[in-house]
Amino acid sequence: MAISTLLYITLALIIALGFAFFQYLFRKQHRQRKDYIFFALRSLSVFLVILLLINPKITSVEYEVEKPELIILADNSQSVAYLEEKQNLQSIARSLSENEEINRNFEVNQIGFGEDLFMEDSLDFDARHTNIYNALSETQEIFSGKQSAIVLLTDGNQSLGRDFRYYKTKKNAQVFPVVIGDTASYKDLSIERINSNKYAFLNNRFPVEIFLNYTGSEAAETSFRIMSGDNTVFSRNLRFSPDSKSQIVRTDLPASSLGVKTYKIEIDPLSDEKNIVNNQQNFAVEVIDERTSVLILTDVSHPDLGMLKKSIESNQQRKADIKYLGNNNLQITDYQLIIIYQINRRFNDLVNEILDRNYNFLIITGTQTDWNYLNSLTLGYSRNAVSQPQEIFPVYNPTFSAFQFEDIGFNDFPPLVDKFGPLEFDNSKYGILLYQELQGVKTGEPLMGVSRDSPKSGFLLGENLWRWRAKSYLDNKSFQEFDDFFGKLVQNLSAKRSRDRLNVENENFYYANENVIITAQYFDENYRFDAEESLKITVLNNDTQESFTSDLVLKNNFYQFDAGDLPAGNYAFTVEVLERNISKSGSFEVIDYNTEQQFVSANLLGMQSFAENNGTNLTFPDRIDELITKLLNNDKFRPVQKSRQKTVPLIDWYYLLFILIIILAAEWFYRKYLGLI
Repeated sequence: MAISTLLYITLALIIALGFAFFQYLFRKQHRQRKDYIFFALRSLSVFLVILLLINPKITSVEYEVEKPELIILADNSQSVAYLEEKQNLQSIARSLSENEEINRNFEVNQIGFGEDLFMEDSLDFDARHTNIYNALSETQEIFSGKQSAIVLLTDGNQSLGRDFRYYKTKKNAQVFPVVIGDTASYKDLSIERINSNKYAFLNNRFPVEIFLNYTGSEAAETSFRIMSGDNTVFSRNLRFSPDSKSQIVRTDLPASSLGVKTYKIEIDPLSDEKNIVNNQQNFAVEVIDERTSVLILTDVSHPDLGMLKKSIESNQQRKADIKYLGNNNLQITDYQLIIIYQINRRFNDLVNEILDRNYNFLIITGTQTDWNYLNSLTLGYSRNAVSQPQEIFPVYNPTFSAFQFEDIGFNDFPPLVDKFGPLEFDNSKYGILLYQELQGVKTGEPLMGVSRDSPKSGFLLGENLWRWRAKSYLDNKSFQEFDDFFGKLVQNLSAKRSRDRLNVENENFYYANENVIITAQYFDENYRFDAEESLKITVLNNDTQESFTSDLVLKNNFYQFDAGDLPAGNYAFTVEVLERNISKSGSFEVIDYNTEQQFVSANLLGMQSFAENNGTNLTFPDRIDELITKLLNNDKFRPVQKSRQKTVPLIDWYYLLFILIIILAAEWFYRKYLGLI
């Protein structure tokens, strides 16, 4: 406290004593007990009032010891259990977390990880994937504000995410990797990856590409085959050597019957091979005999045309043809959907045929569209357009319910370009997928929509759609998200309208390492989506005859059932609407595959590379005591005593006000008692 403040407080005390003395004791010949009491009370009250006016600042210092964080990041994946290292990993984690010196010097946190982190001490080693890179990244985000040491307990076998060997720790953290499991190298043949189409067409052949790996220092020979049931549909003898440790087998298989066809790939194991689980793997292909043909009809050249064809044909079920007006071989009866690009009066004969015969169509407009002609068709939307172009940004509509599609980042997509002018729109005819945004203002006018009734029709008001596909690729490093969105649009427009009130969607097959997800939509008698009903699903395993029942959860504008990872087998299911006599059945197959059982030993080379990249040493399970000593002796991880200075103005001490009130009240009651009031 400053000297000037102390002088003010001293002066306040003198003034308070002087004032009370002059009022109660000055020139009194016979001072009584009550005079001294009044003197004391008045002195205190005056002193407190003046003290509050001076408002001195009181400074206090608090001391605390801040310990660095020790995060035990433990691999909870199935590969640890498969390599029989569960007890070893748990023992190492306990030796760290229960060490007295460690707990005295660190704040200890144990985190498990598989595909994601979980903040629990107990490990069940049941995670279906290992994402070491993501685990390290999220851990450092959680403890980014403190000095931390991360002990990474893992076998180094990563089945998901970016390669952890190239992860770089931040400045306030240091990673101490501990490799769990057998680090010896064994002879091993494995199926690394299978590339095949999801769909194949009846009486056609589909390609299959298989990547095979070999680990060993000697030459090895084996037999490779692809089985369909008990029949061998393809076989080949293979030879590996230290100089040729991988091979790619390519072949075409026949699609001779409809339905989901499951194939098994097998490699004959070597005589001394330790892991034979990764010598076989299943895959499935759905054989179909229906192909959607789409006609892209145009009178102009534009990059959108090639984009539309590539996006549509990204699904092997679909084929797209680009035809220009005046083509003598044009037969629109060969197509299930007609896309009219930049319509004008030259399309009149074909448009009349499309409308008269109730063909499904999609109109895409742009700067070369004849809006006067388009308005004359009375399709439910019109624009009083001028020649000036305008940029239109898309706005995702989360309430759209005709079919499920996710927001793939529409709000960040570049603008489409169309002619300028106000849009008039009949909202009762169309469901809106996307709305318009002009110069930062969400207008509420539609940008893309599909008809509610049959025949199906749709519109997209703007050109330069190719930029959307390019932006989606930049964001996701793949065209898949955009192509899936546009594929659902094409599927909706090319199909005949279903009048079923309950619609169920599911894949015909799933792999054992992915979640089984089934979605459903229920409509009322006016065919409007009903979000108030309760839907249940009953799933039956046809192989074991075991069944279970679950509710479907409402999500956006559809109901969803997530069964997680079911055991391999054939399943049948029934979705029913409670209190309604409405249900729908289906089936699917779960293909056996476990990525975590493809590893024969710990990934020693990967762990060593990770340690070297982060400037640390790799620790083995028999040297945990050395790791503990290193942690305790590292000056970077010493507990730090910190002081915190706290300055509070006296006027913020509210209890002084209560003391002042009590003193004044005591003086008043004492006067009342003596009859002086």
